[in-house]
Amino acid sequence: MGYRNLAQCLAELESRRELIRISREVDPNLEIGAIQRRVFQAQGPALLFTNVKGCSFPMAGNIFGTSERNQFIFRDTIKTIERLVKLKVDPFEVLKRPWELKGVPKALWNALPKNVSTGPVLAGQTKIVSLPQLRSWPLDGGGYVTLPQVYTESVNKPGFAHSNLGMYRVQLSGQKFKPNEEVGLHYQIHRGIGYHHAQAIHADVPLRVNVFIGGPPAMTIAAIMPLPEGIAEIFFAGVLGGHRIPMIARTNGPPILAEADFCITGTIEPKQLLPEGPFGDHLGYYSLVHDFPVLRVETVYHRENAVWPFTTVGRPPQEDTVFGTFIQQLAAALIPTVFSGVHEVRAVDASGVHPLLLAVGSERYVPYAENREPQEIITCGLSLLGTSQTSLAKYVLICAKEDDPGLSTHDIPHFFTHILERADWEKNLHFITRTTMDTLDYSGISLNQGSKLVLAVAGEKLRELGTELPADFSLPSGFSRPLLFAPGVVVLQGPSHERGRDEDDPLMQELGVFLERSTGLAEFPLIVVADDAEFTARSWDDFLWVTFTRSDPATDIYGVGAFTHCKHWGCRGSLIIDARLKTYHAPPLEADPEIEKSVDALGGPGEPLHGII
Repeated sequence: MGYRNLAQCLAELESRRELIRISREVDPNLEIGAIQRRVFQAQGPALLFTNVKGCSFPMAGNIFGTSERNQFIFRDTIKTIERLVKLKVDPFEVLKRPWELKGVPKALWNALPKNVSTGPVLAGQTKIVSLPQLRSWPLDGGGYVTLPQVYTESVNKPGFAHSNLGMYRVQLSGQKFKPNEEVGLHYQIHRGIGYHHAQAIHADVPLRVNVFIGGPPAMTIAAIMPLPEGIAEIFFAGVLGGHRIPMIARTNGPPILAEADFCITGTIEPKQLLPEGPFGDHLGYYSLVHDFPVLRVETVYHRENAVWPFTTVGRPPQEDTVFGTFIQQLAAALIPTVFSGVHEVRAVDASGVHPLLLAVGSERYVPYAENREPQEIITCGLSLLGTSQTSLAKYVLICAKEDDPGLSTHDIPHFFTHILERADWEKNLHFITRTTMDTLDYSGISLNQGSKLVLAVAGEKLRELGTELPADFSLPSGFSRPLLFAPGVVVLQGPSHERGRDEDDPLMQELGVFLERSTGLAEFPLIVVADDAEFTARSWDDFLWVTFTRSDPATDIYGVGAFTHCKHWGCRGSLIIDARLKTYHAPPLEADPEIEKSVDALGGPGEPLHGII
């Protein structure tokens, strides 16, 4: 039986020594977030802060901080979910092995929320200003909720079946919000709440919203689970939680999660917007100030002994990295049923998740052809860009399983080697320009707008990759420090970017022309230009982060021997990616040095984090 509330989960983690209490006063302004990040990096325990400066509520962090802890928290239901997935993948499997159905009927019953008349969450009321005002990074624009469960229902078809539960940033203070009366609600494009908001605007009625914090751990996972359209997240929460989720029915709004630690109720008026942000985000930069919907607060409920769960959002890996791994584990077997011809997909966490998607697909369109070329996998790549959360990807790199049956997206160095050995830059690049993109990605031409690239590679090897730079390798003025990062991959240091948004850079075009005169580059199909070559080439994590968070495919890809033919772009030599910070990019996240020193002190002898950090 899964945990029915957060208190049960924390108590059991503490009994297993998977949670430690910190009783000394800690500040939610930068300090608590810094502590949580350091303990996460050390693969340490969950943290319960019982003495939060300026707030009477304790805070809990790093609850989901390790894969092992996630497996333990959901140990009672993971096998059942695997059986449900297997039943979805192959409905006839149960006829061969009926014992595989064990637990499935009960899980389906648990999927149905349970209507109740009251619950622990209604025990007390408070004000927004009395909630923990967490700020994780120095430039964060105010206090905000990092693990919210934002619940809405369809205006046209109220009820659980057409509900949405999402994890959308909720700004509690700062900017122009009226204290205790208004909070910001930042949701990105392609989110379920957007459909409900559109219905409310069309009907010219307020959208009623409940924001749950805490409660059953399964609700937190459900809020970020990329479910197929038409399946409500609250149904999944019941299956993952191992029990029917109790919801308090109301006549004047959507139901309230009975076992939540906190619930903020309110309404979004049609088209009312206010500036929200900035805040550190999962790409490793600040999401800047933009207008987003405003939630007019009605009531803030809390249970007795309520605990405020939180995490830190920042450059991966962070705690949400573990979320992502857990979710991909649960959904892996479903991939071929959602995306025909696709065997494996991985959103690369080190690249900020959405900027880079790796995939392995089938290439069966012309099985009798003497030379295999990308055809079906192009369709697969476009399908990934048209469905669910994978549609937020910016770069999709897809290979044919037939070329290497053992190829895996989880072995990134080998995957890149496979790509670069076979890539034909004259034919394999498929751009989609001026399209929607991730709200948090500032590499595009405007908020929510940029380009995407499908790189589809199939067939025999075209080249051996270089492992040593040519002795006579030279560069034009302003470019320096060529470093071999991986077989076939060169990182250069370039001059500072000085162009505007949505502009080509003549310096990068000149680099491509200059390198046409170079010899020995055939073995180096990929060149990345960065502000700091040594940092970028230091590790795969750094390379992926710099290359794919700081480039927009249409704006920032250049090439040696570049050409455009009938609107198709390609190049005859090396592909060049401009991965420098641009004049219009958001600033990268940097920790406060003084706060980091205070965290260091907590790891000293006799201190609460001694032996952990």
